[in-house]
Amino acid sequence: MSDFYKVLGVAMDATADDVKRAYRKLAMEHHPDRNNGDKKAEEKFKEITEAYEVLRDPQQRAAYDRYGEAGVRGASRSGPQMHHVDLSEALNIFMRDFGGLGGFDAFFGGGQRQQRDRRRGQDIKVTLRLTLAEVATGTSKTVKIKGLNPCPQCAGTGARKGTKVQACRTCGGAGEVRRTAQSLFGPLVSIGVCPTCEGEGTVISDPCPECRGDGRVRAEKTVQVDVPAGVADHHYLTLRGHGVPGPRNGPTGDLIAVLEIEDDPRFERHEEDLIYDQALSFSQAALGAEVEVPTPFGDTVLKVPHGTQTGTVFRLKGKGLPRVGNSGKGDLHVRVHVWTPVKLTPEQERLLKEMAPHEGQPPSDVRKFWNQIKAAFGGGA
Repeated sequence: MSDFYKVLGVAMDATADDVKRAYRKLAMEHHPDRNNGDKKAEEKFKEITEAYEVLRDPQQRAAYDRYGEAGVRGASRSGPQMHHVDLSEALNIFMRDFGGLGGFDAFFGGGQRQQRDRRRGQDIKVTLRLTLAEVATGTSKTVKIKGLNPCPQCAGTGARKGTKVQACRTCGGAGEVRRTAQSLFGPLVSIGVCPTCEGEGTVISDPCPECRGDGRVRAEKTVQVDVPAGVADHHYLTLRGHGVPGPRNGPTGDLIAVLEIEDDPRFERHEEDLIYDQALSFSQAALGAEVEVPTPFGDTVLKVPHGTQTGTVFRLKGKGLPRVGNSGKGDLHVRVHVWTPVKLTPEQERLLKEMAPHEGQPPSDVRKFWNQIKAAFGGGA
């Protein structure tokens, strides 16, 4: 079993940019086209691509951090599953993310010279704890975030007020430098990040004294997160552009809210459906009764017919949780248990003794009875 963080050589708290840079460096080193089809390099290329595909995706990364590989290879309701990639998939993933930005094709002159975007700001991950009642109705949560904001003195440019950033003289503002070398196949052209401006295309000769040229200052902000009804544990919500702003007016990262649902001791949850265990006295089960049972939206009345047996399940349609992103609700399944008193008063004991000769015989095939109960919950014999 691989440790994806060790495979890419990054820490567990590495940012998305750190993961991307580490993968790009390793992918360029182990790419099959640079290793004459060497099988070891090919296997390493596939391994680091698998690790990158998981760690680049916030949802899969959260599942991996909590459960390891089982969290991204097992059954899930909330997202696509990871699988072992073959060489074709690995190459497509590499070209998808780096083919047009000085990726491997650029080493052989196939890439186009493009303006590199400024570095994107980091994503911020927060945890929102919800009750089952909040899941049922949806809710809004307010979170305070300590991070960075654009510097008010330089308006986020990083340059002292009254001055401007200048185009990088090394790369002419492109953010990339091109080098040509001769090889057996002719001119070999490589395109890399400009070492002077680190790919931004601009330099600052007179930095802002407030932010020291970064374009950002420490700040605290409040963000409202609207949570839809019906969410499940470890679902996450992404608020685009509410993360950390990039340096010098770079693109802003996202706010990722990971949801944790508190257990409600009254219910057992199965996606949108809920199970509630209801105790009945012998007389209620034998004679029938109306009992109040809880739902996520308040109490409701359940009519119990006479002769109800332990293990009987009543389905209250539409009394479960909303289906997230869809109309309709799940169901509430009320599972009945006939309660036997531990201690009897003298009067209770006298009445039960009088009734005993008139009770009748219990069912002889108890196994068949319990198999029917198991079948109601999808179990086997």
